[in-house]
Amino acid sequence: MVDTSRIDSLEAQEWPAPAAQMKSAREFIKLCAASGSRTLLLPDKDADGLCSGLVVYHTLLHLGLDSTLVSVHFPAKGSNIHAQAERDAIARYGAAFIIVTDQGSRGGPPIVDSSDANPVKTLILDHHWSTAFPEGALVCTAAHCPPIATSATLAYEVCLPLAKEHAQKHGPKPSALREKLEYLCAMGTMGDLGTSFKWEPPFPDMRDCLKKWTKKVLGEAIGLLNAPRRSAEYDVETAWRALLNVSSPRDLLDPSSNQDIRRLYAARAGVKAEVDRCARRPPTFSGDGRIALIRISSPAQIHPLIATRWSSSLKGARLEVVMCSNDGYTPGMTNFACRIARAGGGVARAGTKRKADGGQEGDHETNIIAILKEYAGRVPGLRESMGDDFARGHKQASGGIVRTEDFERLWEAMLNSQIEQGDLPVKRRKVAGKGLPAQKNTLEGWFKKA
Repeated sequence: MVDTSRIDSLEAQEWPAPAAQMKSAREFIKLCAASGSRTLLLPDKDADGLCSGLVVYHTLLHLGLDSTLVSVHFPAKGSNIHAQAERDAIARYGAAFIIVTDQGSRGGPPIVDSSDANPVKTLILDHHWSTAFPEGALVCTAAHCPPIATSATLAYEVCLPLAKEHAQKHGPKPSALREKLEYLCAMGTMGDLGTSFKWEPPFPDMRDCLKKWTKKVLGEAIGLLNAPRRSAEYDVETAWRALLNVSSPRDLLDPSSNQDIRRLYAARAGVKAEVDRCARRPPTFSGDGRIALIRISSPAQIHPLIATRWSSSLKGARLEVVMCSNDGYTPGMTNFACRIARAGGGVARAGTKRKADGGQEGDHETNIIAILKEYAGRVPGLRESMGDDFARGHKQASGGIVRTEDFERLWEAMLNSQIEQGDLPVKRRKVAGKGLPAQKNTLEGWFKKA
């Protein structure tokens, strides 16, 4: 179990996670590999999740675990590993060891119920913000050791010493494995932090890896891997198989090589078409000017892409968060994604915006999770009604999946919010009965720039 009492007193040199957690995670993986038992991997569906899962997968095989004993499971579209239906599906694998990567963490029952007759050991490798975790799980989290590492970097830092240790005892040198772990680490990390991410200490030295594969190739491969999980078909297994079976990231760019890679290209084309269809929906602003909402309805998971796109163009003296809601992804539910308004004046007023180079957060940095909970707290009973899938993710990139009626109640609270007295003065729109902040970056101006 993670010792949450130590979170605030961690020493700065403990990176990417507390040293005790890193040691325990390595012991868990060694025990798993030596046990010869059925093992289940639960990686997240994006590039960081897939790559961190495969770092663990290749390490287990290198340490001697037979590949036939390793299974992988992805939750159904719109679900997560904590939902009861998924817990039942996970239990049916009959695994003695479960390793979860990049899935986000929350308190609650064990991933799978364990007993003396059927003991199940669970390891969680993650970097999403949380101080609560499933019961009985061994946790290794990067969320409290800035600069925050991605799950792929965390898995790499946990697993690489195991490969070196095994090679020293048994040979051969792990050069081929190390090369694979390096490009998986690079792809997963840049999948979350962008291809312009600067690999500065304490992040691992990836100069040789980037020189060999180039950021262009890695970026193209990342885009292809992310496409299936955003598509309406949600064919995540294809992305896993494609990355598992290639010998280099460059192989992912050749659609003639196999059917899985051709399906990656088809998924990317479908996602692009949906983004083009929905991206120009006009934003609406909250009453206090802190939130800009873009509403879409799509069977594809494109709301994070549209939120990110608008976050770099919208400006406002108070604007802090760009939100994109999607009521077409899961029936009866609204999926939404929030990003910091990087171009907005509100970001500077609130503190420092998220640094692409993984630098430490500012003392007053915009915290999307806290902002969402603040608005929800204004409506009695709303936070409880929305459940555990509200305000998940990171402080700088959050979102949720809630019932549509609850999302409308949340937006109504945002829409009716008032500018706090003593805030920076701005011009007001000339709308009867409405005192809303002026928006200099108008929709018409945005169309002209696009």
